[in-house]
Amino acid sequence: MSIQRLHVGPRLSEVAIHNGVVYLAGQVAEDSSLDITGQTQQVLAAIDRLLAEAGSDKTLVLQATIFLKTLADFPGMNAVWDRWVVHGHTPPRATVEAKLAKPEYLVEVKIIAAQR
Repeated sequence: MSIQRLHVGPRLSEVAIHNGVVYLAGQVAEDSSLDITGQTQQVLAAIDRLLAEAGSDKTLVLQATIFLKTLADFPGMNAVWDRWVVHGHTPPRATVEAKLAKPEYLVEVKIIAAQR
């Protein structure tokens, strides 16, 4: 059994790849001072970069889990998400309100995808 890990840190890896499936750690914005639109854009850009590095892309996402600090941000997050996903390749998705690791984080997204 072979597992490839990318961006391995002392607490977590950003990516694990096993049997052609890519698992991303939850992604948060680098600039947590941004509003929900800006944070969601940064998170999805990070996901694009990590998926590309792992030999995948957003058309191969198998599942998405989205954590929002408040469901009041649901419409703002969805506006960015809807521009990001590819028509005909929208993945199964769950969105929940959650207390995130830092109070300034508004959104965190966790992705599972297939490799090319």
